[in-house]
Amino acid sequence: MLELQAIGDESEDCPGFYLDFLEFNEGVGEHELSLERSDMRYKPTCLGYLRTDVSGVAQLWDQSQIRKLATRLGYDFADMVIYDPKFGRPPLARLKAQATRLDVEAVIVPGPEHFEGGEVPGTLVEQLDVITVNPEETYARRPMPPLRDLPSARTDGA
Repeated sequence: MLELQAIGDESEDCPGFYLDFLEFNEGVGEHELSLERSDMRYKPTCLGYLRTDVSGVAQLWDQSQIRKLATRLGYDFADMVIYDPKFGRPPLARLKAQATRLDVEAVIVPGPEHFEGGEVPGTLVEQLDVITVNPEETYARRPMPPLRDLPSARTDGA
């Protein structure tokens, strides 16, 4: 529901204006509706990252591809960190700071060429999952633990 009242149209019981958004499903009681609203689902948060000197004129395209991949993978997109080497700051400093501040799970980049030497930095992977758009790859910060060594199976029936 959206209701706006203009100045001069104020009644005693409802001065000014207000916004109220409700999702209403016919046949759903008020109690059921309140339960439906409290059922929140967690979506992990991600950042986008790119370098202006690498993206060049394709910067807007790269940004849109990052956002599309974030949506497709089910992330809540929080911010785009854009690094411009003209400012002389360390390339990953702002990205790591923003990731810590927003408590993000992953960073999505157009490709590995957006990092120094064209390789995803290990120090970044220790903090976040790094996902590249092209090629679409994920560098996970939590690798599966190695399986413990089991004794080999014996074929002599023992």
